[in-house]
Amino acid sequence: MAIEIQKIRKSFGEHEVLKGIDFRFEQGKINMIIGASGSGKSVMLKSIVGLLEPDEGQVLYDGVNFHETDFREKKEIRKNIGMLFQSSALFDSLTVEENVSFPIKMFTNKKPKEVLERVNFCLERVNLTGVNHLFPSELSGGMMKRVGIARAIAMNPKYLFVDEPNSGLDPLTASVIDKLIQELTVEYNMTTLVVTHDMNSVMNIGDRIMFLYQGNKEWEGTNKDILYADSEALEKFIFVSDLIKR
Repeated sequence: MAIEIQKIRKSFGEHEVLKGIDFRFEQGKINMIIGASGSGKSVMLKSIVGLLEPDEGQVLYDGVNFHETDFREKKEIRKNIGMLFQSSALFDSLTVEENVSFPIKMFTNKKPKEVLERVNFCLERVNLTGVNHLFPSELSGGMMKRVGIARAIAMNPKYLFVDEPNSGLDPLTASVIDKLIQELTVEYNMTTLVVTHDMNSVMNIGDRIMFLYQGNKEWEGTNKDILYADSEALEKFIFVSDLIKR
């Protein structure tokens, strides 16, 4: 259940954002994409998920080239994808229960009782039992992220995509979210891909890390190797990130 990208290129007009990038996102691991704003992280994520189509290269889900599949095959792959967006992207007019049940109702024919059982299981797994009938406006930022995670795992996905999970959170809440993502990755044996600026997350839970710089893969390795990387650009990124936290 790995995801592999091969020679991915993407341009907008004359501006080349991704310049022929290769990487393998491994199953059961937290794979991180890091880099400064404008380095190509979001374009990379959108290209992998299918929101953008690369100009060149391949995105392989278990060896299947996503961008060469037909509508039915794409739908099957997407059923196995869970997404946690930077803003949580909950539907304001829906309750927590309705938000979490949304993908289940969209992709399955489960009976209402079965849907509710799955919703309750997912909410319990993220330590949010009993909040079914609350609306997003009644939740804290950390609670909204956990509801977003519950929705992301509702379909028992093979692949989990997470965009800036700790954006807007205090350090303690961010640590809780990191731990939850790590636990769920191992528990579900998912291929998890996290886009982040947060070096605390990188050092605490990053199994495999790709550093993008000006559209290129500048460095890849583990969080144990990152402080000894031979990359001036990466060193500056880490240093600036640390200054911002202070």
